[in-house]
Amino acid sequence: MSEAAANLADDLPAQYAAVRKQTELLCRPLAVDDYGVQPMADASPPKWHLAHTTWFFETFVLKPFADRYRVFDDSFGFLFNSYYDGVGDQYPRPMRGLLSRPTVDRVFDYRAHVDAAMDKHLDYDDETLRSRVVLGMNHEQQHQELLVTDIKYNLGTNPLRPTYDSKLHDAPGKERPATFVTFPGGLVEIGAAGAGFMFDNETPRHKVWLSEFALADRLVTCGEYLEFMRDGGYRTPSLWLSEGWTAARRHGWNAPLYWYRQDGEWFEYRLAGGGPIDTNLPVCHVSFFEADAFARWAGARLPTEAEWETAASSRAVTGNFSDGRRLHPGSSQGDGMTQLFGDTWEWTASAYGPYPGFRPLPGTLGEYNGKFMANQMVLRGGSCATPPGHVRPSYRNFFYAPDRWQFSGIRLARDVG
Repeated sequence: MSEAAANLADDLPAQYAAVRKQTELLCRPLAVDDYGVQPMADASPPKWHLAHTTWFFETFVLKPFADRYRVFDDSFGFLFNSYYDGVGDQYPRPMRGLLSRPTVDRVFDYRAHVDAAMDKHLDYDDETLRSRVVLGMNHEQQHQELLVTDIKYNLGTNPLRPTYDSKLHDAPGKERPATFVTFPGGLVEIGAAGAGFMFDNETPRHKVWLSEFALADRLVTCGEYLEFMRDGGYRTPSLWLSEGWTAARRHGWNAPLYWYRQDGEWFEYRLAGGGPIDTNLPVCHVSFFEADAFARWAGARLPTEAEWETAASSRAVTGNFSDGRRLHPGSSQGDGMTQLFGDTWEWTASAYGPYPGFRPLPGTLGEYNGKFMANQMVLRGGSCATPPGHVRPSYRNFFYAPDRWQFSGIRLARDVG
């Protein structure tokens, strides 16, 4: 992490309170029965997200820095530790949905207890403390996005397909032909730089050689992906990586996650409710394997993360984020390179690994990113479920190639010359 305190507003407690409130607002549309649901191992129950983000502040901020802090419940350290081996054992991730206790009310009491302690027992002038709090807030924003994606999976795989929030704004797409924008090759620099907050996996900034390349000026649409499907994309092994073809057969993939057939037509589940596919909106909830197969079918490829960051580095970080009250990808807006930020995370062709000279954070917090640098792929740009202000051109997200429940989409790339 950088010298994060350098660009903080003066009132860090107020920022903390706003982040914590937003997590709870995301849970407001839920019924109490929704808080403990876990239909797959990767999608944690909302109750767990609420408690784990609280555990993070209790473990890494209050315990080390607050002399008068009283631990809320000693058993919570085991129940809500995610993967930090340096602070103890963890309750198995696939079994989080089996816990009827602690109750939802007790988890909210836990949040209130920790929030009160953060407000009363800390002196935010200590820069190490401030950096821990800023990391914790960014960690909670990551879980806000995970909370949305997990809620969508919990509800979207329910045969009733219940609506999460009928008040979400769901605007129709607008047709916009895609063109490719060419970028010069040469020696470029990627990675985070400056005084603002950054995760350790964004560093160090370093040089990369790029050949001339071109990127599509918008995301791939549902209509374009539907053409891939109609042309036998899911039945043509030559389009697929071997592992991807195996995964598609094993899981019975024949469309993106949340697409379903009704009276011979394709429909899509959204958090605002199900409806017909909008062919002009970006395709979403596809795996890396599906994105790669589509790119090959389209006579293109996926961009590398260095190409993507080079294209995005000079552009303002604006787009369709979670504050837009859509929680669904929107149409491409404007001319030139669009949708680089927000709408959907964009799969790249780059494996998630350390940058040259990478050093994780010291101590247990070094487990945050570094221990996962194997067998995953990088995504860039944020999505419609990402909190505003949480992403930047150097931000590296990462998931396994078969993962589909995230808001993941496709931008095409081509070689030039």
